[in-house]
Order: sequence, then C-alpha cells, then structure tokens
Amino acid sequence: MTFNTLFLCTGNSARSIMAESILRKDGNGRFHAYSAGSMPSGRVNPLALKVLESYGYPLDRLASKSWDVFAAAGAPRMDFVLTVCDNAAGEACPLWPGQPISAHWGIEDPASVAGSDIDKERAFVTAFRYLKNRISLLVNLPEASLKGLTLAAKLQEIGRIEGSTTKNPKVA
Repeated sequence: MTFNTLFLCTGNSARSIMAESILRKDGNGRFHAYSAGSMPSGRVNPLALKVLESYGYPLDRLASKSWDVFAAAGAPRMDFVLTVCDNAAGEACPLWPGQPISAHWGIEDPASVAGSDIDKERAFVTAFRYLKNRISLLVNLPEASLKGLTLAAKLQEIGRIEGSTTKNPKVA
C-alpha cells in the first residue's frame, strides 16, 4: 500500500519543501510526498535547495503552491497531513477528503535566522536533520501500524522529538 502524505507550512518555501523531498526519497515507494502552504511564497528558498542537493535529495517537482491544490476535486486523497510550522498548525485548514490523519511536527523556521551565510545555512541543515529524523521514524513504522487512531498518537509523539517548537519536547 502507498500512503499519500502532505506537508504543510505557511510559505511552502523551506521546511515543507525539504520534508517533501526527504520523504519522496526515503519513503522507498511506500509514500507519495507532497507539500503546500496556506500563504505560499511562490518560490522555493535557495538554501533549502542547496541543503537538499548536498545530501543527495531530489529537487525535481519542488514548487511553492497553495494547499487549495490538494483540497480541490481530482487531487490525490491524503492519508497523512503534517504541519511543520506553528503558524500553519493554528490555521483553519481546508477539509481534506477522506479524513486523513494529521499531526503537528513544528520545527523552527530556518529562513527566519539572521546572521552570516554560514549561520543561515546551519539553520537549514538543522531543520533538514530534524525533518529527516521524524521522517525516518515514520517510514520505519510497520505498515500495519500506519492505520487508525494509534497512528495519530504516534505521529503526534514523533512531532515532539528533539527540535520541536512545542513545549516539553521528547528526546528520541
């Protein structure tokens, strides 16, 4: 079985884009990965692309787009909808056909880091590492556990591991 997974962020320019690319490669054919934003910036952050490329992740088909694309008729039916920024988690999301399991995986916005180019790139590498850790936990769940309410709780737990913007994160 293949699971459609949508990563949401406000601008769909960095974290959600990186998550889409990571899951596309690391999902080993078990997942179709997508990303979108509530207020898409219309461009992918060049540092997100640089970090993805440096780790050998795909850059094709990555584009900043509205989440409305995935709520429209004919869009892929999502199994999972994961927010990766605190703003998107608090917004009123569209109604997703099929009632996908949703969870919040808040990660600090690397694009908001000020400082030198090295500081900015380091922030993107850190966000990449946190996303990769979470996605690794997701893709390594047994297929039987990728269904139902137990999974919803597990996805929320994954969202609270190291690097979480939620209070009292768990360390994995």
